[in-house]
Amino acid sequence: MKAVVIDQFGHTENLHLVDRPIPQPEEDEVQIQILYTSVNPVDWKLCEGLLQGRLPHEFPITPGWDASGIVTEVGLNVKNLHVGDEVYAYCRKPIIHDGTYAEYICFDAENVALKPKNLSFAEAAAIPLVGLSAWQALFDTAKLKKGETILVQAGAGGVGSLAIALAKNTGARIYTTASKDHHEYVKNLGADVPIDYTSESFVDVLKKLEPHGIDVVLECIGGEVLKTSANVLKSGGRLVSILGQLDPKIAKKKNIDFSYLFVAPNGTQLQQIASLIEQERLPIPHIEEMTLDQAAEAHEKVRQGHTQGKIVLKIK
Repeated sequence: MKAVVIDQFGHTENLHLVDRPIPQPEEDEVQIQILYTSVNPVDWKLCEGLLQGRLPHEFPITPGWDASGIVTEVGLNVKNLHVGDEVYAYCRKPIIHDGTYAEYICFDAENVALKPKNLSFAEAAAIPLVGLSAWQALFDTAKLKKGETILVQAGAGGVGSLAIALAKNTGARIYTTASKDHHEYVKNLGADVPIDYTSESFVDVLKKLEPHGIDVVLECIGGEVLKTSANVLKSGGRLVSILGQLDPKIAKKKNIDFSYLFVAPNGTQLQQIASLIEQERLPIPHIEEMTLDQAAEAHEKVRQGHTQGKIVLKIK
């Protein structure tokens, strides 16, 4: 099969197309013929070695954790999926080696879900990592409730887009940061008040609109934005970051609850997300389609941080 690999950590020039053996499923796995994958910021970070202290790895590494495609084989113990099923999944394995920038992957059947019937394979590939990140951040971690207020940082991005839509379904009031060009996009997703981070301070805006502070911040940027996000929360508020750690002293001083989330595969949650999409209660992110041999170019685009929605790669 064709696959994109890296043989050492470095920049985009290390990504290259090779032939690798087609993997065979173990007893609890399914083999998926991948039709589309998507590119996430974690992909270029992994390729540059920024995650090597956190996740075990084995070269050559095929990047990519999102997949949409067709089940082509099932393991002996698999009962929930069958050959021919159209599926999608967040395929992060315990050892980083086999990823989804490839024609096939084998993965635990319990973490694979039927793709939303009303989405193309290209659209479905954009969902798993960002959808699960948003779901687990909002509901498992922050426990967002109806009537609460939330700030979603980087609302036009992959995770931000899905988080806005999921929060809207919950009945929360949603603030989000996005450049002026993306305000119409985030409003259509369900944001109540977009804040132009290029010309406004989100802290100043929220101090005026919510003088007593808001309930939740979903932080998708890191660095100084993570630290500053603590300033808009009310006492007892919840700050969830998918990118970095907050100094515990800041959380204690502000009397807020801080959590760092590293998204986990979860087939049950993917099926719940698929149900919302099929009910048209969850709009999908804008997608830009590229091809597998353009993986390096796609990494560079995502690295610049100004994409709207998601880039997906067509495998065949």
